[in-house]
Amino acid sequence: MTPKSGLFLGGSCVAAIAAVGSIFELSSGQPDWGMIPTAAVLAFCIPATGLFFWIAVKDARANQQ
Repeated sequence: MTPKSGLFLGGSCVAAIAAVGSIFELSSGQPDWGMIPTAAVLAFCIPATGLFFWIAVKDARANQQ
């Protein structure tokens, strides 16, 4: 693993945690930030999680020895 792939893997983890937190906030009925900002965070984090993970795997495979 390279530092670049580790950074993207960490970003994927953070985005996944934010997505799960947003889901719990929205399911509570009264999100702390309001419905629209929390839904926006969720809408950003779901594809970002997959994208960051894909980039991390692609980079790790490219630098495999």
